[in-house]
Amino acid sequence: MGNRLFQQARSRTEQAEEMVRNATTPEQLALATEEIAKAKNDLSSAFANSTTAEKMQLTELQQQIDQLESDLPEYR
Repeated sequence: MGNRLFQQARSRTEQAEEMVRNATTPEQLALATEEIAKAKNDLSSAFANSTTAEKMQLTELQQQIDQLESDLPEYR
């Protein structure tokens, strides 16, 4: 069956990556930023209830999210 929180965090991270890649307008960037925040929350929730192997994968996902966030252009 698997860890539902882990699966949700992985899925949310993938969704955030997709949104950042496709964001071209300020509105899309705002939505991508919101998705990054949701992914961070899901990663945090999943970490507490995960196995050691899952925690290693979650750490990698967290690094991906951190990189996405730093790569996200800002429209002003």
